[in-house]
Amino acid sequence: MFDILRKPLLFFRRYYHALWLRVTLYALLSLLVSLITLVLRNYMPEELSQRIDTGAVMPVLTILASSMLAVSTFTLNVMVSAHSSAASTATPRIHRLLLQDTTTQSVLAAFIGAFIFALSSIILFRTRLYGDDEAIVVMAITILAVVIIIVAMLRWIEHLSQLGSIDNSLDLAEQEARRSMTTLRKEPALGANLLTPETVLPEDTRALRAPKTGYIQFVDTRALNDCAGEAGLIYVLQRPGQFVLEGTLLAQVSGVSPEIGMAAMARAFVIGKNRTHEVDAEFSLTTLSEISSKALSPGVNDPGTAIDAIGRLTALFWDTAQVEVNETTRAPRVFCPPPSSQALIDAAFAATARDGAGQIEVTRTLRHSLLALAEAKDTALADAAQDMAERALDYARAALPLESEKAELEGVTAQSFSAPNA
Repeated sequence: MFDILRKPLLFFRRYYHALWLRVTLYALLSLLVSLITLVLRNYMPEELSQRIDTGAVMPVLTILASSMLAVSTFTLNVMVSAHSSAASTATPRIHRLLLQDTTTQSVLAAFIGAFIFALSSIILFRTRLYGDDEAIVVMAITILAVVIIIVAMLRWIEHLSQLGSIDNSLDLAEQEARRSMTTLRKEPALGANLLTPETVLPEDTRALRAPKTGYIQFVDTRALNDCAGEAGLIYVLQRPGQFVLEGTLLAQVSGVSPEIGMAAMARAFVIGKNRTHEVDAEFSLTTLSEISSKALSPGVNDPGTAIDAIGRLTALFWDTAQVEVNETTRAPRVFCPPPSSQALIDAAFAATARDGAGQIEVTRTLRHSLLALAEAKDTALADAAQDMAERALDYARAALPLESEKAELEGVTAQSFSAPNA
């Protein structure tokens, strides 16, 4: 059942983290509450209804409507400023992760929801659809709204202390990279069979081509397996994260019934204009690496952030290397190429090795980390880390001005580094 829901869950996760969805739901809930008030008035005790009339409620609603409009506008301005600051100090790619911040979304939605409730209630009172009988209900809901607003403001004040900071950007990028790397580690072939250089393709294959230009965001191997039937085989050639042009070869198809059109199989490939993090670990690692590279630019000159990013990336590779691979194949009629360890290591460390080559403290930390990863049990990861360590040394030899620093760097070994969780 989970396999069938895999693709819908992907889109649900995207829309769940969309700002407009949460705000819209709160707005609709506010309108619904205003309409339900007409029903709730029949259940209120008469002695309570006589204590509060329209004159007592209207000033409170007016204050609530005007203040929430101002607070919502201020919150949006703060959010935009924080996102712009993070994009300029960290990486432009962090903007997409900040947009998924549920705390900011919930706070903004609470403010706008309260504003819509207050405004709609004022309109209903002015049009005489509400009267003194509804005043007690509206006052009770208003008190509840004020409590929600106070809690939202406290959450917002605490959240502002981190929003847009470099530490917050690193945390967001690391969390997303860890999630995508863990997913990749569990299912390197996206739930299908591994497509390796030793895999022999049948001679009677048909070409499945991309229906449009863009980045492959997701490959639904379960849907492809259903299209393959009992006798067909599908060999996927493009992994998520790769940019394809319309007409680019996506897969080779063999033995699939002619009744199954190529368009049906092409729909298993989700193609969009942007790369996404869900199953694209290389992109997640690149986002974290870009923060390190940006910190090493002459305009920023912050080697401490680069060293922090190197440590996070090293721990990320080390920890996910301990995750057991899921041997269960949910798409036995589909073959998919595994990720390249070299590409993952390059995405994580290549930019830092290049941009930090002239700073001994950065290069020394990078060499420590890569040599530690070179002793990982995953031989492909170990080889890729060893190659990157040698490349970082070559960069440093060309950039460091002092022979003593070059000698120090060449003397770095894995034994001088305490590997994460070792």
